[in-house]
Amino acid sequence: MIIKQATFLTSVVDEKNLLQDDLPEFAFVGRSNVGKSSIINNLTGKKGLAKTSSTPGHTKMINYFEINQTFRFVDLPGYGFHRAGKKNQNLWSKLIQTYLLNSKSLKTVFMLVDSRITPTDLDQIMCKFLIQTGRNFIIIATKADKLSKSKQNLAKKHIAAALGVREDIIIFHSSLNSQGKQQILDYIENLV
Repeated sequence: MIIKQATFLTSVVDEKNLLQDDLPEFAFVGRSNVGKSSIINNLTGKKGLAKTSSTPGHTKMINYFEINQTFRFVDLPGYGFHRAGKKNQNLWSKLIQTYLLNSKSLKTVFMLVDSRITPTDLDQIMCKFLIQTGRNFIIIATKADKLSKSKQNLAKKHIAAALGVREDIIIFHSSLNSQGKQQILDYIENLV
């Protein structure tokens, strides 16, 4: 698949404004600062499409992007950043949960984890939630350029064990060298 068109559509802070139509959606979820915006920019080939920040917790709303006029990327708020305040954290959690439970257009959740560290308790909770709700999901291990091939193989085993998933649903991705980009785009193309 080649992405020829990618456009920011809207940001949503209230569950009553979640988009409800038949356009297939692929959501990106993960801890704050794990690279959700970076992967969207890398997949689309548009550097400033999704706003990136070195400050964790920058995405505080659900951001929708239309891709090739045939499907959408959905950038969900990052979880686990405490300086945002408990009230905002609860609001984002509720928004994420409402979206994941109710979206009829959602084809796959790309759950991002940092390839360099063991998945956190919050990553484990999110993964269990996806399993329990029966959502189709893939684990994307980000920042893969920081690891050698042998360390990636070892990290894949650790990630799979920590999350209780099969190794074959883990894809390593790097926004710097585009490792994994084509694999993710091929996966999306098969579902669209």
